[in-house]
Amino acid sequence: MADYYPPVSFHFRVNFTGLSEKQHDIKFQSVGGLNVEFDTESIKEGGVNNFEHVLPGRTKYPDLVLKRGVIPPGNSAVTDWLLEAVQNFNVQPIDLQVVLLNEMHEPLMFWKIIHAWPKSWKMADLNAEKGEVFIETIQLNYNRFEFKVP
Repeated sequence: MADYYPPVSFHFRVNFTGLSEKQHDIKFQSVGGLNVEFDTESIKEGGVNNFEHVLPGRTKYPDLVLKRGVIPPGNSAVTDWLLEAVQNFNVQPIDLQVVLLNEMHEPLMFWKIIHAWPKSWKMADLNAEKGEVFIETIQLNYNRFEFKVP
């Protein structure tokens, strides 16, 4: 471990389980929400007034937020999955993986996101004064994640 260097955060892909793996469906600009937090419960002990016992409770996971350039319907299985949920109210939870890659494009570690469904789908503002890529933001609710190495 003497020559270990922390991995870079910009080389990653997102794999949606059960959706066709089109090459552009794995490329995202950013992924946020890969964190977990414990609910806590405070217990006051009788006769002890200078501290409280704080115990861990259930875990909670924030929404997963994915950003990428907009891909038209029919060209992206992810876009089609989102449209099915939004337009037809046919919400189909899926699993996905966020995979951190090394310089050889091989997986270093990954997060398996379990039972994700679209909670929000936002498009960037259209603005003729800026020369920016048209970005969509996909917000997914999920039950939990598993953090693993291949």
